[in-house]
Amino acid sequence: MKKFILIAFISASLVGCASVKMGDAGKDAAVKSFAVPADKAALYIYRNESMGGAVKMDVEVDGKAIGQTAAKTYLYKEVAPGKHVIASKAENTDTLEIDAKPGVAYYIWQEVKMGFMYARNKLQLVDESAGKKGVLETKLAETK
Repeated sequence: MKKFILIAFISASLVGCASVKMGDAGKDAAVKSFAVPADKAALYIYRNESMGGAVKMDVEVDGKAIGQTAAKTYLYKEVAPGKHVIASKAENTDTLEIDAKPGVAYYIWQEVKMGFMYARNKLQLVDESAGKKGVLETKLAETK
């Protein structure tokens, strides 16, 4: 049974990539300058892996949907300073709480993991160097 699950997961990963509506190319370039407004915090939620490429993942900030990620995409959201909960939904729901400071960018890696029926995910706050590298490897998905 384990072999079947592994084969099914690998097959699903190789079949193709999920498609999400992409953001504006001009905005993609602008937010990749990594300049954050002095009175806001910036959230970069990215998937720079191809694993689980056939699965879209819903992302919420403070209980409100902001968009979906697919392989090699990211979402960008400016938020007010203070506590925020980021949630990502796939086979599982993972959450990450941050205490956002004004003028600071937060890089959240949406790691894709093998699940039972389809991909699972784990949100991880990463440092600026890893975060910028991951975002630069991806393209902006449409953010609500």
